[in-house]
Amino acid sequence: MRDYNAYSDAALLPLLKEGEVQAFNEVYARYFRLLYQYAWNILDNEDECSDAVQEIFVWLWEHRSTLEVTSLKGYLMAAVKYRLARIIQTSRRRAAILAANVELPTTTRIEEDFEVKELRRVITEFSETLPQRAREIFHLSRVQHLSNKEIAARLGISEKTVENQITIALKKLRSDLSKKMLSFLLL
Repeated sequence: MRDYNAYSDAALLPLLKEGEVQAFNEVYARYFRLLYQYAWNILDNEDECSDAVQEIFVWLWEHRSTLEVTSLKGYLMAAVKYRLARIIQTSRRRAAILAANVELPTTTRIEEDFEVKELRRVITEFSETLPQRAREIFHLSRVQHLSNKEIAARLGISEKTVENQITIALKKLRSDLSKKMLSFLLL
């Protein structure tokens, strides 16, 4: 029998995707308390916190085979955050919850940092899928912040070509991000 608590999150993810119940149980044991505490800091209601965290783990198990996660902890924390936002939206205690949480817990700042890093990673991965010329134009525009005119001069192409390439890349990026966010928001 494997000692799953010795496994890293990265080692647990493929086992979870394969449907190993013990790997899931380890993830649950590892993160339930952290997720619950995060929820408690915002909702201050035992039943709502337990339900929110349980729903995330149920979703995780049901969608384990399609997960595309690089940081299990960050993914679960972000999932709780979005789940709590939906709970607050529909709660009769909405005003009281928001008033009590004028200053969100410090973990919120950590999660915002994680989300920015994760978004950058996704955009970088996306840009690697672009054809060479489109990738170069995208990089010059979005990373080096050059104008279309500067990019056209540097690459010896028309401004219209630069504009078209950026438009196409951004449409693909939006589509890619919306698919990923849709699956994430369905938590």
